[in-house]
Amino acid sequence: MLMEVDWPMMVGFGGMACIIAAYGYLTWLAAPNPFILHGTNLLGAALLTVSLLYHTNWPSLVLEGFWAAIAIYGLAKAFRARAAAL
Repeated sequence: MLMEVDWPMMVGFGGMACIIAAYGYLTWLAAPNPFILHGTNLLGAALLTVSLLYHTNWPSLVLEGFWAAIAIYGLAKAFRARAAAL
């Protein structure tokens, strides 16, 4: 059975690509930029959340909430580290 590919699904695929790219970035670089890493994870979580609001899957929606919270924490930590270095 084929599903219709609608705009929320395409947004979700974009979010999935962001999260996979962030994981690859973290894995391949010895010292990844935390702003790129956490920013990409946050964007991915936001895009997947949009998709999940249209095609609800509660466990995945909760996961994206935690994923976004961790990314926000990582960004805040990176901003504090940069401010302390100045």
